[in-house]
Amino acid sequence: MKNIAVIGLGKVGSLVATLLNDIFTVTGVDQKAPAGLPFNIVTGDINDAKFLENTLSKQDAVVSCLPYNLNLPVAEAAFKTGIHYFDLTEDVPTTSAIRKMAETSKGVMAPQCGLAPGFIGIVGADLCHRFTKLRDVELRVGALPRFPNGLMAYSFTWSPAGVINEYINDAEVIHNGIRKMVPSLDGIEQINIEGQEFEAFSTSGGLGTLCETLEGKVDTLNYKTIRYPGHARLMRFLLYELILKDKRALTEQILTEAKPPVREDVVYVYAVVEGWKGQELAREEFYQAYHPITINGKEWRAISWTTAASVAAVVEMVANKELPQKGFIKQEEIPFEKFLKTKNGSLYGKNH
Repeated sequence: MKNIAVIGLGKVGSLVATLLNDIFTVTGVDQKAPAGLPFNIVTGDINDAKFLENTLSKQDAVVSCLPYNLNLPVAEAAFKTGIHYFDLTEDVPTTSAIRKMAETSKGVMAPQCGLAPGFIGIVGADLCHRFTKLRDVELRVGALPRFPNGLMAYSFTWSPAGVINEYINDAEVIHNGIRKMVPSLDGIEQINIEGQEFEAFSTSGGLGTLCETLEGKVDTLNYKTIRYPGHARLMRFLLYELILKDKRALTEQILTEAKPPVREDVVYVYAVVEGWKGQELAREEFYQAYHPITINGKEWRAISWTTAASVAAVVEMVANKELPQKGFIKQEEIPFEKFLKTKNGSLYGKNH
């Protein structure tokens, strides 16, 4: 595995390509070529199936860093050309379609390789392996401005389309031992992290395939997004009282213009697992706060590098044959210890 295409050279995609370019021969693909990137860039329309297949036929793998609703054509082209496929999606229907392809794929099909789903599932599974019998698994992630202002106390350092999608779609959980769907923006809880108050609430997609993996093995499994207090109430007002859930493009425009990205952000990753070790009831926790870092002389936001390094580390593991070489890869099947030993996975150990 030497040649890798990275499709979508936005904030995260540019960094994914930059990180992989230190190890592989990378070709960037976008409608327009951003300036100052240290690898070859091909421009074209990803909705053009022939262009996609021609571009990917020269590659060993492709990483899609496009918005969730544009991933499927890339996955289909990867499937047709028989190469490895990776993406960052939190979208459940997209992942279901990719799983179907993975049943007969010649290469790996590994969606959901970002932060949540992705890194948080790898961390959660690592904690689960320490128990003989599980009871509760609770996973929490928040990508936030360090110095919030305004009632919403938020800035869109991540794709607004992706955020709105995970706020609107229902979230899968296991509750009282039963796998079910619950509304996003519900189940608000208060969290105190190092003296700072936060809220966390259900959002869709963050668990990836964990509900399927742990069904019948846990009483409680859920994923919640961390925000500053009051955020969920305002988003519920915006999406449901003003009925902007039916006008996603408009909502995206309003929020992007009102809450542009900030340089100083922070990513909180918190996981807690309870269960039995032999006869003894026990609890294991993982908590880290990740901040902006400098890579190759350029400063990158916490949300950008934590997302990009996660997918880049998984690509490394497939290249090193530390993961299966074809079919669907669940995030919870990725060993955390080996993940941290990759060039890109090691960033999580150094920077918090």
